[in-house]
This record gives sequence, C-alpha cells and structure tokens, in this order.
Amino acid sequence: MLNINIVCVGKVKEKYLKDAIDEYVKRLSKYCNLKILEIPDERLPNKLYDSVILEIQKKESKKLAEAIKMGSYVICLDLKGKEMSSEEFSQKIENISLKFNSTITFVIGGTLGMTEEILQMANEKICFSQMTFPHQLIRVFLLEQIFRAFKIAKHETYHW
Repeated sequence: MLNINIVCVGKVKEKYLKDAIDEYVKRLSKYCNLKILEIPDERLPNKLYDSVILEIQKKESKKLAEAIKMGSYVICLDLKGKEMSSEEFSQKIENISLKFNSTITFVIGGTLGMTEEILQMANEKICFSQMTFPHQLIRVFLLEQIFRAFKIAKHETYHW
C-alpha cells in the first residue's frame, strides 16, 4: 500500500477544518497509509522586514527538511509549481507509486513560504491555484485531491 506523508507548518485550529481533515483521513485509510506531521510555526512579529521573513522561512524550512523521509518522492506545494487537473494529479500519484517509490511526501510551507533550499529538495512542485489560501485550508484541498485521485485511478464514483 502506498505511503503518503503530509509535512506541514502549523496546527489547524478551526474545528470545521479539523473535521474535514479527519473525514478525509478516514476515507483515505482504505487507499493508502497516511501520516500528517505538523511542524510548529514561528511566531510572526507585528512588522515584517525582509530579514525577519528570511529568518522565519529558514527556521521553518529547516524543520520541514528534517521531517522529510529520505528516499521519499517529495512534492512541494508552491505558487510557482505546475498546475494540473484532478485526472493528471491522479495519474501522477499512480506513476510515482509504480515507477519511483512507495512513499510520497507532500510539503506545505508556512505563512511566509519556504526557502529555495527546501524547494530544491523536491522532485517536483505543484500549485493548486494562483490565488492565496490559508495553509490550513490548503491541507484540506490536498487531502480532497488525494482522495479524488484514488477514486479516479480505481474508476470509482465520487459523489461529494
């Protein structure tokens, strides 16, 4: 069974988002071994200067890098990443599991993003939208798309 890790910065605080995450984790359990690892986010000061932004990115990215399993196929969620359809995403996951590895790690950075060093660790980068969304909501989007990807690959109906 495919192992999927989601390494992300910050905790989900809103109950409605936690409920959605829990529902997708439950649904995905029949398709993969899923682990979500939350990295503590750095406290943001009232005023952000470039040097402060870079320092926070470095601290969070270091923690993310330490949490990524060696030998895993790494996909960073990044605004400069490739956009794809749900069908293409499904095919991507299937191809990775067949050709490359039995573990895929998705990385979601913090509010201020990730350093170039962490992005270079990725086998690839994907983007869900050019719009900006809260990182907690992106986690739900990612879980939904992973679930949809398995449904597409197995030719199962999806009514949600």
